Amino acid sequence: MANHLYDSLFAPHAGQDRPFLILPDGDRISYAAFLARAAQFAHAITDAGLAPGDRLAVQVEKSPEALAIYAACVQAGVVFLPLNTGYTCDELSYFVENSGARLLVCDPARADALRGMAEGQGAQLLTLGADGTGSLADAAAGKPDSFDTVARHADDLAAFLYTSGTTGRSKGAMLTQDNLLSNAQTLVDFWRFTEDDVLLHALPIFHTHGLFVATNTTLAAGSTMIFLPKFDPDAMIERLPQATAMMGVPTFYTRLLDDDRLTRDLTRNMRLFVSGSAPLLADTHEKFAARTGHRILERYGMTETNMNTSNPYDGERRPGTVGQPLPGVEVKVTDPETGKTLPQGETGQVEVRGPNVFKGYWQMPEKTAAELREDGFFITGDLGRYDEDGYLQIVGRDKDLIISGGYNIYPKEIELVLDDQPGVLESAVIGVPHADFGETPLAVIVPEKGMQPDLDAIAEAVRTALARYKHPRDFRVVQELPRNTMGKVQKNVLRDTYRDAFTA
Repeated sequence: MANHLYDSLFAPHAGQDRPFLILPDGDRISYAAFLARAAQFAHAITDAGLAPGDRLAVQVEKSPEALAIYAACVQAGVVFLPLNTGYTCDELSYFVENSGARLLVCDPARADALRGMAEGQGAQLLTLGADGTGSLADAAAGKPDSFDTVARHADDLAAFLYTSGTTGRSKGAMLTQDNLLSNAQTLVDFWRFTEDDVLLHALPIFHTHGLFVATNTTLAAGSTMIFLPKFDPDAMIERLPQATAMMGVPTFYTRLLDDDRLTRDLTRNMRLFVSGSAPLLADTHEKFAARTGHRILERYGMTETNMNTSNPYDGERRPGTVGQPLPGVEVKVTDPETGKTLPQGETGQVEVRGPNVFKGYWQMPEKTAAELREDGFFITGDLGRYDEDGYLQIVGRDKDLIISGGYNIYPKEIELVLDDQPGVLESAVIGVPHADFGETPLAVIVPEKGMQPDLDAIAEAVRTALARYKHPRDFRVVQELPRNTMGKVQKNVLRDTYRDAFTA
């Protein structure tokens, strides 16, 4: 039995001197050098006693060595668990305990703070710094630069990714070898990646976007990544002429648009800009196209499924939509009560089925049964509808639905009106408690730089565009919306902030 994922993504590049990673200082790491380092890490991991199927938790800064741990885990058959670098010790304790991780790799600076917790959960602790040093690096030094790849089945677990946990404890999504490989192969074909591509990579690698979308697609195509530690406008501007593709979150694009150096000439070598992880404003889409001549390709995915839909590579990339289902993936909109598929144009819950859909939630059989149907469709928790041309529009999360006086209100519908008003950069609409209606909409608005939105004019525009029951009870102006590390607006934070707005 072969190792499905390693044999397809990594093994074909063994011994190749072509560059895999280009670092900020211009140094290049070849495929051969990267895989040799990964093999040494695989030896260190197995020497630490980890066996196929064991979990390895990683909370380290982005670096080539951090990425090599992922490759080492795949080669050794160990389940890779990347964790947000912002998590506290208490949060890490939950992930280590829940996953049953045998080994935690952390930054050397955090070793003293985390050692007791790790040992208390039965996990060993090794370290790896952003500069590639640490006890894991020491353990790997001098090891052979080749490793006998461990046999794994396509349905064996390759990784855990924990959900963000905005409504309770995070859930460990179990991703198989085939979940990851099938999606990477689909994206290479659909987005036309080849070994001639150079991907500008400024995303974190503890999230599916930067790790399993960007990195796996690069590996599957045999292309190159300009590997930046984080998003920095100056570094992005400097590197764009050397790249052919970029994957980012909406914040990347709004920040680039704030820089006068972003021009058609700067992006003349680019063939593809992709946006995901959070909704891209139609205004951002249009401004970017006007400035650069490139229309951003927006797609839709999630922790449990990787990518589900995409605007087309050839054809209309429609602002405000996430395109159509990827080849081999089924996406339907259903009635939350009956589960029946809804007609085109009606809003309901989004369900997904395909080889990309995860195996279930670790040690949560009830949650798995509630969200993963017996026929293989996963209930995403997103609300959406198909337009007349079959483009999917995501209108919000099920938990963000506002029910006011018995009426269903979809925040996205109000936000589209607000975002279109003069002086408004972006908005978020939430439901807050109300004595008469149960809950009522509240609009939180971020002004454009140097602008003061006319709230009376905005309220009038809403009155003209929307039925009365959809009108926000009040408008609040803030300088920025709370976001997580991937740029998603944290509406749970806004609901907590304004929960007493109409009850005090």
